[in-house]
Formats: sequence, structure tokens, C-alpha cells
Amino acid sequence: MTDEELMEKAKEASKNSYSPYSKFPVGACLLASSGKTYIGTNVENASYGATICAERSAIVNAVVNGEREIDAIAIYGQKMKMCAPCGPCRQVIAEFKSKSKGTKVILEGEDGTLKTFDIDELLPLGFEL
Repeated sequence: MTDEELMEKAKEASKNSYSPYSKFPVGACLLASSGKTYIGTNVENASYGATICAERSAIVNAVVNGEREIDAIAIYGQKMKMCAPCGPCRQVIAEFKSKSKGTKVILEGEDGTLKTFDIDELLPLGFEL
């Protein structure tokens, strides 16, 4: 699966966002080491602490299906280019990074081109057991 295909799936997922408070829809699509893809979107709640980000939504979807390693994750914010993952999402992505090749994070740049980062670049010295 190409980075462009992952981003298209993230864009589609963002259309199902439940974001009545922030009005900030986000979608994510991850590529597991198995080759399967999993999507997620942000789901807000009046109790803000209960809100879940698109990235963690996709990761939970993958884990429920038996996945434990992420090769790549595309993140798309309808209202913001270069919609990078928040701190907690960076930590969760790092928890499931591919042991053999790391995990790339794919974002859409201001000019519409895709930008990729390694999760270790976005979360230096992340917490690991």
C-alpha cells in the first residue's frame, strides 16, 4: 500500500469524525506489519478527557484485530495541514512501532505533498519498557 493510498483512507475516515465541540475532524489509517490497514477517526465527548484521537482509534482497531506492530500511519486533519499527532498519540504509536523497520508517520504538507517522519523523530527518548 502506498503512502498516497493510506492518506486517502485517512481522508475518508475523517468524514466520520464525531467532533461537535472542537469542529476539528481528523482521520487516520495505519498499515500494520501484517499488510492489513485499519482506520480511525476522532470521537469527542462532553467529558473532554474521554475524547479519543483518530490515531488511537485506528490503533485500538488494529489491536482488537490482533495486530501489534505498525509500519506506517497516515494522519489527516480536514482543517489543518501537517496535522501531527499529539503527545499521547505519539507515545501510543511508539508503543506499537515495527521492531524491524520503525514506524513512519505520514502527514499532508501545505502544498498537498506528503511528508514522512519516523516516530522516533517525533518522540525522541520516548518511554519504553
